Amino acid sequence: MKAILFVVITLIVSPLIAQSQGYSRDTFTSVIVNKDPRFDEMAAKQAEINKKSVLSGPRRVSGFRIQAANTQNRDEANAVKAELLRRFPDQKSYLLYQAPNFRVRIGNFVTQKEAFQLRKQISALYPQKGIYIVPDLVEYTPAGAEDSVLD
Repeated sequence: MKAILFVVITLIVSPLIAQSQGYSRDTFTSVIVNKDPRFDEMAAKQAEINKKSVLSGPRRVSGFRIQAANTQNRDEANAVKAELLRRFPDQKSYLLYQAPNFRVRIGNFVTQKEAFQLRKQISALYPQKGIYIVPDLVEYTPAGAEDSVLD
């Protein structure tokens, strides 16, 4: 019974005590922050570096690649990739694994028309294989981006 009486008195008295201590709203209206101006300079320089790095590097965009092989044999896929690298050193080739198949793709083309030209050359080398142009995310470097160098 004493415990219940103590709880009831505490619940009644607590709001009264809290209200009597009150505070003035004027004491919390402003906060003064002293910031070193070098932080602004450093943030501006970092923003410039980030912008240059994004613009200068390759980006991933929707485009096309040529699929030259689709096989379950890893050695065969590696052989096709090596042959493509040897014959087309200016093009990047990719070996993808999507169970249970290994796929060999080549090129980074933004338009299907660009990919079609290389597809004709590869089809002439491998007439018995199905060579396809497939949509993919490709690496794209904007023109003139190679010239920009970070300071």
